Amino acid sequence: MAENATHDLFCHTINSLDDFPIWRNFTAKIVDGSPALFMFQMTIISLVSNLLEIFLRPLGQPSCVSQILAGMIFGPSLLGQNKKLLDTMFPIRSLATLWTVASFGNLFYTFLIAVKADPAMMLKPGRAAMYIGSSMFCITLFLSLALSFLLKTVVTMEANLNKSIVFIAASQSFTGFPVVAAFLTELKIQNTDVGRLALASAVFSDLIDIVVAAISLTLGDVVSHPLAPVQAVLSNIAFVIVIVFIIKPMVMWMMGPIKEMKLVGGKCIFITTVVTLLLASVSEIVGQHYVLGPLIFGLALPIGPPFGATLVSKLSTLVCGLLYPAYLAVTGLQTNIFKVDFQSAIIVGIVMVSGIIIKLGAVILPALHSQVPVRDAFLLAIILNIKGIVEINVYNFWKDNKTLHDGDYALCIVSVILTNVVVAPLVKLLYNPSRQYHTLKRSTIQHCRGDSELRMLVCIHNRENVPTIINLLEISHATEESPIAVIGLVLVKIEGRAAPILIANSRKGVPEAESSSTTSILNALRNYEQNHRNSSTVQSFTSITHFETMHDDICRLAMNKRATIVIMPFHKKWAIDGSIESTSRSIQQMNRKVLKNAPCSVGILIDRGILNGSLSVLNGRLLFNVAVLFFGGPDDAESLAYGARMVRHGCVKITVVNFLLFGNANSKERKRDSDLINEYRQGNLGNQHFLYFEEVVRDGVELAGCLAKMVGCFDLILVGKYHQKSPLFIGLEEWSECPELGVIGDMLASPDFECTATVLVVQQPRMRVNETEPLIHDAPDDNRVCLSMQRRN
Repeated sequence: MAENATHDLFCHTINSLDDFPIWRNFTAKIVDGSPALFMFQMTIISLVSNLLEIFLRPLGQPSCVSQILAGMIFGPSLLGQNKKLLDTMFPIRSLATLWTVASFGNLFYTFLIAVKADPAMMLKPGRAAMYIGSSMFCITLFLSLALSFLLKTVVTMEANLNKSIVFIAASQSFTGFPVVAAFLTELKIQNTDVGRLALASAVFSDLIDIVVAAISLTLGDVVSHPLAPVQAVLSNIAFVIVIVFIIKPMVMWMMGPIKEMKLVGGKCIFITTVVTLLLASVSEIVGQHYVLGPLIFGLALPIGPPFGATLVSKLSTLVCGLLYPAYLAVTGLQTNIFKVDFQSAIIVGIVMVSGIIIKLGAVILPALHSQVPVRDAFLLAIILNIKGIVEINVYNFWKDNKTLHDGDYALCIVSVILTNVVVAPLVKLLYNPSRQYHTLKRSTIQHCRGDSELRMLVCIHNRENVPTIINLLEISHATEESPIAVIGLVLVKIEGRAAPILIANSRKGVPEAESSSTTSILNALRNYEQNHRNSSTVQSFTSITHFETMHDDICRLAMNKRATIVIMPFHKKWAIDGSIESTSRSIQQMNRKVLKNAPCSVGILIDRGILNGSLSVLNGRLLFNVAVLFFGGPDDAESLAYGARMVRHGCVKITVVNFLLFGNANSKERKRDSDLINEYRQGNLGNQHFLYFEEVVRDGVELAGCLAKMVGCFDLILVGKYHQKSPLFIGLEEWSECPELGVIGDMLASPDFECTATVLVVQQPRMRVNETEPLIHDAPDDNRVCLSMQRRN
């Protein structure tokens, strides 16, 4: 009774809209024109879904939740309770047009996901991913079906639910790769160890799911002739063969000149789009869902640039911005929660909650067997329980086939929403990717023995960074007694791919996926290694991912390779005349994340002047002048230690300038810094290339004047990032444009400061308690670097 009273009150409230004259005039005009009605429908769906996304995103909710809810608002679950309102805004005659356009969104969204997917992940997923993916699908399917049959036996349920409960139970085994990829991308954890394993496991599970679904669809639709199932299976196999071995070679032939020109024309995009639509029609003819043909065709097309990246960029704005959200909104539009009865909700809830628990166990057990840490295994199981477009496609297909009736369909759609509502914030709350980079002992140049190996992770964006990086490696002075291990990481923005990849480049050649720019970078690193055969080794990697998560690859590689220092190019590029040629805010944000999370020292390299000249500035030069600006603190101590290593090179001259605050001679910090500098001076007694000067200044004005006089005398300037509060920096902090460089580094990087030298701003690794306060560095017990690594490598 209470339920009916609430329903009647809700309907009365909605019906009261007819009392407003503005609403009556509006509905009378909009109903007349079909094109106007369609545009009105698309407009309000887009506006409402975007508004909901603005409110729900801070709560950690993925975009699909807001898009489905937007449809439910206008459907029979809310405003559609007013029949006149529903017939005015979404009349029956308009639903065919709206559903057709929405189906285009579903078709091309699936096609784009397939284009961005890497088929190699399906064929070579890795042992752990195979165990997890197969266990997740098979165990969840078997136990969920067993539970559904048990409930059918012991519980009296409504007739429609009695027929559909088996299908609802089977759907609990689905884990769509597109769903997992989109979820990880929204949370920005696709580059983490858990994220990569989740993607690989979902791909392998999805492969099994596609095969089983295709066979079940074929056998389920054919009952007219004994040989019909065999014919249907053969027709499907022939369909796949035609796509892979006939249509794909035709597309590759069409792409012949594209690889040379690096340009994809509109004709190629048009032909690909037409072929996609044709394959969707053929899929229906052979008894499959219309997305199967575009799915296989997308997987057959080349991934990444130039063709895959261009195809995705051309279609994604319209498809992902308008058509695909329309598909999700139409799904919500035909969801009627008032068709759900209490008993059915309890039964379906038991099946779905049990399916989630079963899948948790089916993921955690093989993950633990594969030596995944318990915490990561639990998070992996939560992530792989996410639901989205794959489940929605299946539920819509079953609804069209009358397998699911309105009440069961509404329960399934609501289950998708509730799963996202719970899983997304839970993962965000429990998982902190930076935790895996925490160290127990510091990996710094200062705390390494003088004859120990210097392990440098150098990050390179493009060919313009190469001369500076090579010259920095040269003056770092690799010898047989104190060698340098170079870990080169080429950073490439992901284009036309769904899953990020980290490639270990072979010494014998360059992977096929690499561009010509990447090839030249890797060749330069190999030439450096050949020129220092007995004193230097080079390992090269390529990270292809989003800038938002690229720091994960950098920090993980630094930890796994026990790097001593990471060298990051600055986000600004200088022109020949000294002005700023280009600025990349994405690189700036990435540099800040690396500074915050890196397990070792980090250097931001501001490339200007002579270091951007020939491939090796030491050839043909008598002396290379390096300045170390010392103000005190651990970051300056690190830059001093790096400079002390450089001075061992016969062509490098180091000048240490110690800036002292007037009247602060007796402070503890000044005494500690003086003791540190004296150690390096004692170690370089008799070395004419090691010079030391002191500058006593009173305030920031005198400091800026001293810096302006001396910067033109050096080729490279080393300075620490963080400095304690001091009267020397009063007034300078307010003008800081790049806080990741610190006060002095920002001053030297400013185009207003006439500095022609290259600058390296150094930071030692920080404690995670406070990201602004650096570590207090005492001498380590030994030179070993102990890492807190939860994952076994």
